[in-house]
Amino acid sequence: MGTITKALNLLNHFTELTPSIGLVEMTRLSGQDKATVHRYLTELERNGFLEQDSKTRKYRLGSALLRLSFLREKTFPTSRIIANRVNGLSEELGELVHASLLQGNRLSPLCYRDAGSGGTRVYFDQADMIPFHATASGMAMLAFGDKALVKNALVEPLARFTENTITDPKLLLARVETIRSAGFAFSDQAVEVDVSSVAVPFYQDENQATGAIAIAVPVTRMNAASQRKFVHALWCTSEAITKELGGSLPAEIRKIWHNEG
Repeated sequence: MGTITKALNLLNHFTELTPSIGLVEMTRLSGQDKATVHRYLTELERNGFLEQDSKTRKYRLGSALLRLSFLREKTFPTSRIIANRVNGLSEELGELVHASLLQGNRLSPLCYRDAGSGGTRVYFDQADMIPFHATASGMAMLAFGDKALVKNALVEPLARFTENTITDPKLLLARVETIRSAGFAFSDQAVEVDVSSVAVPFYQDENQATGAIAIAVPVTRMNAASQRKFVHALWCTSEAITKELGGSLPAEIRKIWHNEG
């Protein structure tokens, strides 16, 4: 991993629950030595990616990210395109729908909507990175994204979130093959107890998936009939997103989704 990558990876430790991080805490989170982390933080602050509170000495995300985010969306409105489809699908189903984009070797939440009016709801933290091996979105990316994603996902031990989390590399590889054949990913309480989800990829070109869109519901609302309904709704939405992003579905995906012989 290069120096620039190591420095930029520090930004991924900021979340909604931890918007400010001090040097000691960042050293612990990153697993690097204190002097190196301090040098990275200083460079990120100097270039506007971080700001340091003069009283607490803690760091927070900087204004350069706002400018780059605005420029990215202005020139290529990915967020608006996908958010419109996520909102529409959530309104249609009355469930939580979320979309994520591949960010290097990580899966980053982009947007979500929960149009449900009552009953048991699913909590979703848009600031948290999505684990590949324990979520439907992550598994969809392993199955339909760059082949190197699977290899990279197995570099570190697979974290266990619940009793249903897959932590055996062989089982993970088998699940990936099943997902490729089915055309969608399914997760049953693998990252959070009492929550099930289904997800499918979307494409900006025909070579590999660049993101995933998912529906997450309490397990009490996930059965064979609802799963079929959710999957077909996701297939339609993903195809629309892919078209609006200027991409196209791979032939093998189109064959599964349209039930072509």
